[in-house]
Amino acid sequence: MTTESTASAEEVVVEEPTPDLQEADPVATLTSDLQRLQAEYANYRKRIERDRLVAHEMAIAAVLTELLALLDDVDRAETHGELSGGFKAVADQLNAITTRIGLEKFGTEGAAFDPQIHEALMHESSADVTVATATKILQPGYKYKERILRPARVSVTDPASE
Repeated sequence: MTTESTASAEEVVVEEPTPDLQEADPVATLTSDLQRLQAEYANYRKRIERDRLVAHEMAIAAVLTELLALLDDVDRAETHGELSGGFKAVADQLNAITTRIGLEKFGTEGAAFDPQIHEALMHESSADVTVATATKILQPGYKYKERILRPARVSVTDPASE
């Protein structure tokens, strides 16, 4: 979502005085100028706050993106049973922290293939499926606040053509 599209929906609109009113009453002219400036300032503050929040989320997403390789290594070590003792405590704490920040892992076997969140690395055909399906998760995907940091890398099975 762009800043311009959201800014137009929330902007405060002040009607411009008619030229006859400007000539007749200088107080009305000054009042309308003050109202216009106040509305512009209110819109500026809203836009700056939105921009600040977006920059904050982008900074967190950049740090989390750098941690994805480490999280993959921890998952592989756990899968192979190499994670024990003090390293298991560190891995658990790392997973807890990233989850608390808002990092979400996604990608499940058997889910319908969605090119928005999946990256197809392998392709097969089978009569066992009726729609394109992610049958094997090769690497899980991660998202932060609805922003896809990395798509899930999957093997896709399409229905067999007759």
